[in-house]
Amino acid sequence: MKFVCNPINMEYKYQFNHKDGIFNVLREAADPSMIFFNGKYFLFPSMTSGFIVSENLVDWEFHPLKDLPVYDYAPDVRVIGDYIYFSASRRSSNCSFYRTKDPIHGKFEEIEGNFPFWDPNLFVDEDGRIFFYWGCSNLTPIYGVELNPEDMKPIGEQVELIFSNPTEYGYERTGENHIFHRTPEQIEELVQSYASKLPKSKEGIIPEEGLNKLRATFGSDPYIEGAWMDKHHGKYYLQYSSPGTQYNVYSDGVYVSDKPLGPFSLAKNNPYSYKPGGFIPGAGHGSTMEDKWGNFWHASTMRISVNHDFERRLGIWPAGFDQDGELFCNQRYGDWPMKVEQATMNPWSNPEWMLLSYAKPANASSFEDGKDPLKATDENVQTWWKAASNTSGEWIEVDLKRVCDVHAVQINFADDRMTLPLPEGATLNGESTLLRYIDERKHYTRWLLEGSVDGKKYFEIEDKSETHTDLPHDLIVKEGGVKARYIRCTVKELPFNQSACVSGLRVFGIGDGELPKKSTGIKTELLSELDLSVTWENDNVVGHNVLWGFAPDKLYHSYMVFGSNQVQIGALIKGQSLYVRVDAFNEKGITEGEVYKVIE
Repeated sequence: MKFVCNPINMEYKYQFNHKDGIFNVLREAADPSMIFFNGKYFLFPSMTSGFIVSENLVDWEFHPLKDLPVYDYAPDVRVIGDYIYFSASRRSSNCSFYRTKDPIHGKFEEIEGNFPFWDPNLFVDEDGRIFFYWGCSNLTPIYGVELNPEDMKPIGEQVELIFSNPTEYGYERTGENHIFHRTPEQIEELVQSYASKLPKSKEGIIPEEGLNKLRATFGSDPYIEGAWMDKHHGKYYLQYSSPGTQYNVYSDGVYVSDKPLGPFSLAKNNPYSYKPGGFIPGAGHGSTMEDKWGNFWHASTMRISVNHDFERRLGIWPAGFDQDGELFCNQRYGDWPMKVEQATMNPWSNPEWMLLSYAKPANASSFEDGKDPLKATDENVQTWWKAASNTSGEWIEVDLKRVCDVHAVQINFADDRMTLPLPEGATLNGESTLLRYIDERKHYTRWLLEGSVDGKKYFEIEDKSETHTDLPHDLIVKEGGVKARYIRCTVKELPFNQSACVSGLRVFGIGDGELPKKSTGIKTELLSELDLSVTWENDNVVGHNVLWGFAPDKLYHSYMVFGSNQVQIGALIKGQSLYVRVDAFNEKGITEGEVYKVIE
């Protein structure tokens, strides 16, 4: 059996990101376009200088892209006939389309474009007509237009399709947990700082129109971006993302129509892809695909956003359309090991193994102040253990406090605000405000993973001390299980000879004891028409999953909570019915709660 554990286990390329004369070095992949083509799965992310290919959605192989605009964000790929069509984003010049019959070994043919766009998406209808969608702004909407298949030029005028509506759709509101923290004074300070670097008029001033655009950019209006179109049972599902990639609430919503250019109406289940909690949050700007077995999958962007707002990763989750045509995505345990069968699957299956490492004691060979080993067991990708030196052999160890059946370990390496000189001979690429260099050199992430029953005698779980891979979110699966109380990772080598940083040494398996008792004392309070507070009695469990939806049998949204008996949900839709359930989980399993009606 094959398992995936988000973030997707792939090589995330480093980039040298230029700002104020300094080069911040970090990994990034985002905005995935995932397709099924000639019996294989292809996934094209931003800032990867290539794409990854798989036959099973678990094991991915990297292939470089040459002679294509790899520094342009949000690459879109679609299958049209015998070809894969590729396009990417650029505002300062016209964007071309490219196509090939063999993306691995063949060349791409350019079809010259005649207008600029950002966050593109092609869609071919069953009758062969081609439609194109684009947009990425907190000022302008998602657009659509029909294209001529012969030359990919627009037919007719572009149509405005999706505008933001944050006063009625809570999930579109900007900010962490949809709470915007900038004051008007802070916004103006950002505007003036940014404006000072822009070209001025002959009189030495910046036009007020330009300043107003900057005020909108740094204000609370959400970004509406990342279009993706699917057709299912005669309905057109235009998907889009909001409110911003750097927030835990980055999500994908969906509008539905009988026609490819609308008019569109908001689907009841929104946002259909939404993961605000857990180890690594975020589930926006993605793509939806049907696999060879008829299962639907949604790939999307997950955020770290510590070293840079665009420090991001990729996730993949089961998706589908219910009996009423509502598009959904199951992200309840969306960063735990998930079984991927080569067969028709139940998209709502619970995980095989439970989280064993949350809040467990941890020890290390050394650590920097403020980056102690407990940061590797707090289920927060934005915190990490950092060794006090960059010498080979630094280690971190988790004590599970009892001998457990360990079935999987995910080792998540972090980068701690690295600044390095630009490599010799490297050149910066991209548009003026997004200049960077993607490092295509080979790097290695090498380590030894061991287990112990007593903390004295250790046995090997996995040895990658001589591997030729660079996998910062590696998943080690022992399907038959191993008995261990202590799990130790010894770091042998990392890119740029940096000090070892681990944001999550996450252990999964089956613990002892009973299933958790059903959550009690559930209280719900509407804080506004868009905000809901949910509380429950403290209990001795690992965590809770708060589910909600517009019907008692459609609890498609979830928020995983650790270390608290309260959560505030800011993703409500004004005037929509609302039902809530609080599930409890421990190291043994999951106990579902009762469904509560909040709004009729």
